[in-house]
Amino acid sequence: MIHDARTSREIEITEETETSRKPAFDQPRIEAAVREILIAIGEDPDREGLLDTPRRVAKAYGEMFGGLDESPAAHLARQFAQDGNDPVMVTDIPFTSMCEHHLLPFTGVAHIAYQPQHDRVVGLSKLARTVQILARRPQQQERLTQQIREAIEQHLDPAGVLVMVEATHSCMQIRGAKAHGASMKTRSVGGRWERDAATRREIQEMMVGK
Repeated sequence: MIHDARTSREIEITEETETSRKPAFDQPRIEAAVREILIAIGEDPDREGLLDTPRRVAKAYGEMFGGLDESPAAHLARQFAQDGNDPVMVTDIPFTSMCEHHLLPFTGVAHIAYQPQHDRVVGLSKLARTVQILARRPQQQERLTQQIREAIEQHLDPAGVLVMVEATHSCMQIRGAKAHGASMKTRSVGGRWERDAATRREIQEMMVGK
């Protein structure tokens, strides 16, 4: 399934909103909520195997949703001079995110390509960090794809940018349709590549190894 994330409602990502949003992580509250869930499903949260589960889950949530307290801006601002405007591409950036509909993980890879236009580029690890920060939030794959593109556009101002994300969703594999092996592919395109079909096709073929 291929979905063009630019058909979704535009999600504005600005440095101001990214850096000003600092939700507090309340570990005791999460622990209490997990205990209530265990009771609600008919379990005994005081039995030996579950005694420490609320703490473990809360600690895991602190890691899995840590992107809420981070901004890609700090990483994408670290640029350096580079002559030329040839496209830059990084593929197979691994990530795990949490589907906001069921709070179940979806896992996959992101591919990023952009064309510099101000003789400035960013380190490749910073692109990976951008993916990881945006993924470690309650997400939809379509929105994640778009947010990666928007962050690159905002901080690098490239002539063109293309982001593709491929992922498998446990919410579709372990519940509901139980569609094992199904994957979702999304893309988001900006700048001149949005209008240049030939270059866009070439970039996409390089991304998927054709």
